[in-house]
Amino acid sequence: MSDAPADRDAGGTGKLRRLTIAKAMNEAIAQEMRRDESVFVMGEDLGALGGIWASTQGLLDEFGAERVRDTPISETAFIGAAVGASAVGMRPIVELMFVDFFGVCFDAIYNLAAKQAYFSGGNVSCPMVLMTSVGGGYSDAGQHSQCLYASFAHMPGLKIVSPSNAYDAKGLMVAAIRDPNPVVFMGHKALQGMGWLGTAKGSLADVPDTLYTVPIGKAAVVREGGDITLIGWASTVHTALAAADALAKQGVSAEVVDVRTLAPLDMETVLKSVRKTGRVIVVDEDYATCGLASEIVARIARESFSDLRSAPGMVTYGDVPPPFARNLEQALIPSVDTVVEMAARQVAP
Repeated sequence: MSDAPADRDAGGTGKLRRLTIAKAMNEAIAQEMRRDESVFVMGEDLGALGGIWASTQGLLDEFGAERVRDTPISETAFIGAAVGASAVGMRPIVELMFVDFFGVCFDAIYNLAAKQAYFSGGNVSCPMVLMTSVGGGYSDAGQHSQCLYASFAHMPGLKIVSPSNAYDAKGLMVAAIRDPNPVVFMGHKALQGMGWLGTAKGSLADVPDTLYTVPIGKAAVVREGGDITLIGWASTVHTALAAADALAKQGVSAEVVDVRTLAPLDMETVLKSVRKTGRVIVVDEDYATCGLASEIVARIARESFSDLRSAPGMVTYGDVPPPFARNLEQALIPSVDTVVEMAARQVAP
């Protein structure tokens, strides 16, 4: 996987450092706060603690409590406050600590943030970033382990990003902060760079110390191939890349597409790859029913059916809440072996 995608803008040419996603996000937020005084952050434990994912470390010391606000444990209140702040010209970055908590503040997200511009006829925008953590694998059960990508991507008015590496994380965060629309920034726990959680090696990347953007709504081909297309985002990009390595040993050339943005979807890049290979598997750590994998497969079937040499495949999380027992949870998370087995069946003569 390339450390610096080809679509880096002219600003991404500074000194390179090897960063984790958490440090890249932290740098993006700090640099944008220095550039634009309307940017501020708020949420639980973002100040003195620096956020449980380390995305706001050091910001309180530099910017003070007015711009780095610790909040009470009331997601409805502080996300609602962020929507209001955005309506009067501020650019809040607000953290929903775990995506599983979105039910508590669903009204503030969907009926306020997502619809503010629409309900006002475009007169009141909502330049807000909602940061949240997704993903399991740590025996945190159904309270802290879901991805719920589709729940947010389903809502008109929201943009959804979920990076697989630190370079994209910084560029997408800068783009999200500058966007006039509400952007949900979904960071997978296994990629953040938190030592106690473990970190996928491929999520670390060389990141410029200057400001740059990665365009929202643009996927990336992170591995070229000719026999089958593997599609993923966040953690499943790394699952797909590992599967591609395994398939190469069997003489199968797999192309890997990192969607990066879940809403809007870049189907142009996806379809271009599928038309080249004629075969596709979508790997998604969210639930199967009505999920992003199902949506991508449906669009491929609708728009490129005649290019397919075999039925599209999906490897997804099972339609059950994440269990606490580690062996049961691991059995549900999309695995490299499952992707390889499905791909081998597709390419078999």
